Amino acid sequence: MYDYDNFSGDVLCCALCVQRDMRERKMDLDNRATHGLHTVKEEDVEGDIENDAKGILNSDNGAHSTEPLLVKRRNTTSQIAIVGANISPIESLDYEIAENELFKQDRRSRKKVQIFQYILLKWTFALLIGLFTGLVGFFNNIAVENISGFKLLLTNKLMRKQQYYEAFAAFAGCNMVLAAAAAALCSFIAPAAAGSGIPEVKAYLNGIDGHSVLAPGTLFVKILGSILGVSAGFVVGKEGPMVHTGACIASLLGQGGSRKYHLTWTWLRYFKNDLQRRDLITCGAAAGVAAAFRAPVGGVLFALEEAASWWRSALLWRAFFTTAVVAIVLRAFMEFCGTGKCGIFGKGGLVMYDVSSEKVQYSGPDVLAVILLGIIGGIFGSLYNYLVDKVLRTYSIINEKGAAFKISLVIAIALLTSCCSYGLPWFGRCIPCPTHITVSCPNTDESGNYKSFQCPPGYYNDIASLFLSTNDDAIRNLFSASTKKEFRISTLFLFFSAVYCLGIVTYGIAIPSGLFIPVILAGACYGRLVGRLFRSISNLDTGLFALLGAASFLGGTMRMTVSLCVILLELTNDLLLLPLVMLVLLISKTVADNFNKGVYDQIVKLKGLPYMEAHAEPHMRHLVARDVVSGPLVTFLGIEKVGNILHSLRTTGHNGFPVIDEPPFSDAPELCGLVLRSHLLVLLKGKNFSRERIPAGQEILRRFAVFDFAKAGSGKGVKLEDLDIEEEEMEIDMCSRSFTMQP
Repeated sequence: MYDYDNFSGDVLCCALCVQRDMRERKMDLDNRATHGLHTVKEEDVEGDIENDAKGILNSDNGAHSTEPLLVKRRNTTSQIAIVGANISPIESLDYEIAENELFKQDRRSRKKVQIFQYILLKWTFALLIGLFTGLVGFFNNIAVENISGFKLLLTNKLMRKQQYYEAFAAFAGCNMVLAAAAAALCSFIAPAAAGSGIPEVKAYLNGIDGHSVLAPGTLFVKILGSILGVSAGFVVGKEGPMVHTGACIASLLGQGGSRKYHLTWTWLRYFKNDLQRRDLITCGAAAGVAAAFRAPVGGVLFALEEAASWWRSALLWRAFFTTAVVAIVLRAFMEFCGTGKCGIFGKGGLVMYDVSSEKVQYSGPDVLAVILLGIIGGIFGSLYNYLVDKVLRTYSIINEKGAAFKISLVIAIALLTSCCSYGLPWFGRCIPCPTHITVSCPNTDESGNYKSFQCPPGYYNDIASLFLSTNDDAIRNLFSASTKKEFRISTLFLFFSAVYCLGIVTYGIAIPSGLFIPVILAGACYGRLVGRLFRSISNLDTGLFALLGAASFLGGTMRMTVSLCVILLELTNDLLLLPLVMLVLLISKTVADNFNKGVYDQIVKLKGLPYMEAHAEPHMRHLVARDVVSGPLVTFLGIEKVGNILHSLRTTGHNGFPVIDEPPFSDAPELCGLVLRSHLLVLLKGKNFSRERIPAGQEILRRFAVFDFAKAGSGKGVKLEDLDIEEEEMEIDMCSRSFTMQP
């Protein structure tokens, strides 16, 4: 339930439509007559609005207090409405079309060529979103591989010279410099770029207009900061930020041009509304998953299952087309880079962790082991969410102190991660290289299963093979099949404990960071550990156990099923795993749901974003519109004095106002509909006034075009400060009936 003081007209209109019968209308009108027009002092209201603005989330990452970070305001109309209320000064988006007389006239006058133009533009934008997101995903991957690769090669080179202190200094120094650069970008340029961005995109698609969440500056910092953060060796992934990146690209394309920079074209005007932008951003979120995991079908299902609150079949086709373009772009560039033209660490192919060569045969004991794997994975996943919640609340105290403290925290976590990655392998022992393998052992490159570390020729350090690798390579090592004894049980336990804890303490610092990779890393290590322990009763390969363990952790933290199942199958290229993956995801999600919500739902709540769930709370079934509308109710007449309109706009924060027709323009007082604040500002700026108190005719519709009321993109719309109303104009009437959204 929400404070409709700050909700857009479309949401309030839906609430008012509940009271269609005349008895309810009269009750509202009697209430209006009892309380009178809203006549609070302007300075008091401006102070309240200023206090509300100070409470808006800075969008760095996570929560900054033990309560939602948005200043709450009390609903004085109904005590019932306070129960379970989620009151927020963040505004909602206008996902409903303003079907007033002007809109209906414009729709009737559209020609076939304009309709064709609109359809062509929709698919063109889907193509461009897929193209740009695929390019960003590819260059992100190449940049991370090259930067991390050169850093690891430098460390290995110094270690081969037995310069161990210098090797640690180089390793930790590179990590801290990269981390500080990413933190500085997020602290000074775009705080909204910190974190994964999936909770913000999810809230936007639900109807919440977060500040700077999809701004061009956020896009730039998200791309560069993600590259720097992942290259710094943090236990984070670039998958979550890629979803945010795809949404930012879609939002930028769907703004309908820019008047500020003279980049406005007539044919872009169709997308200057929240409804069209929502569809484009949904396609962008799907494209982000497709680019990150190279999983086009999984991207569509992720947008459907997790991101989007509104869905229809036509959007399914556009999202599928967008992710198909992403897959084609990625495949083309990776084939090109397979010849060594994109750096020495470029890798080709759409399948990231291919386990299709392993035969999947399982029996009753194997299924029992998988069930146990899912149960424990669900418990660990819910515990992960609980600890992330506590860490985010703790970091809020530091983040509120300013940019210097944010950067210091990032550097401290980078140093801690470097100490673990470089120091823990010293507790390992040198293991003889297997004799049946075809790859080199020990391996001195930036990737590979058999890292020499400080071991003599013919031996490798299994702990270093996991810690001194990129996150993708560590997952690839854990998923590797037919390597039952490659990693000792003690090594797996140590790596699991370190990654589980580092993933928790890292998420919440001021860098772009995703949760998918940390959860997959911890889950894969947990699954491989279970596979080693159950080796005597199960015939499944330990690499397959690692994959199922990753699925159990993902189900326990993300609480998704269908999309995660398809993403994992596309990642590993093994359809035979489908029954076991489905079973693990269902079990882990069911177990975890008994403890808390999914991690993204928790973060949405921590950020104070007023997310509207798919199903209402039981107590809301007995509420009517007046129970959820903040009072006193402020309404306008169909023909209202300019001074009254200006007074209400200045003294309230409402984004929509009910319009009432009274005699002599109607037989009895009746609700005409609702007019948006933004539409009133356009009418006032255009000085659509009349000295005679008569309804405006068709001539007023000829003075305005429907696109005059279109929502501004990243720029500013009409504000009260932009109005130039003379004193003598305050007593003139203005008719808003033609611009009123009818219930």
